[in-house]
Parts: sequence; structure tokens; C-alpha cells
Amino acid sequence: QVQLVESGGGLVQPGGSLRLSCAASGSIFSIYVMGWYRQAPGKQRELVARITSGGRTNYADSVKGRFTISRDNAKNTVYLQMNSLKPEDTAVYYCKVIGVGRAGEGFDYWGQGTQVTVSS
Repeated sequence: QVQLVESGGGLVQPGGSLRLSCAASGSIFSIYVMGWYRQAPGKQRELVARITSGGRTNYADSVKGRFTISRDNAKNTVYLQMNSLKPEDTAVYYCKVIGVGRAGEGFDYWGQGTQVTVSS
């Protein structure tokens, strides 16, 4: 079992910044990919950004140049620095991890979600 604890969401004005964190714990041997997804009301969940264990990153076009994903492998933690936030960034943000547990089993877990609201 792997547990994910997200933090850092909240209410921010347009143009502001927030930093999300997601810490994974439990039976972890290696985490291959850590990522952030978001889901706005009435819309499908979409990829925001993801990062591999080697540091390779992918971003949604809508957040390129504004958001930065990073990870601390020693802490099994992934971060999402969000700058120049726009009202359309308002959504529930979910952390996702893909990896292998100590017994050799593969895993794929979602966090509980954290609300990000961008509004004046």
C-alpha cells in the first residue's frame, strides 16, 4: 500500500502563485513517474505535468511557462509551482504516482485532491 498526502491548495487572486506538494509513503521501492492532474467542474480530468525518476518532464500546453514540476526522490515527494495563475486554472488538483513496491508489485495511486481556486 502507498499513501499520498497532498497539500498547498487554496484561494489565490489572478496572477498569484501557489505551490502544491504530494508526499508518498508506504511500501515503495521506486517511483517511476509522479504527476499532477486537474479536474474542473463539468470537465474531464486532464494532465497538468509529470516527471520521471530521471527528471524528464511533460507539461500541458496551457501551463507551459507558468507551472514547474519538480521532485525530491529521497523524500518521495513531488511539487508543482504554479505562477501567473488564471481563473481557468481553477480545479481540483490530483497527484498520481506510478512505481514498484518492495515486494516487486507495480502500483498506480491517486491522491485525494486539493482545491485550487483562482478568483478576485
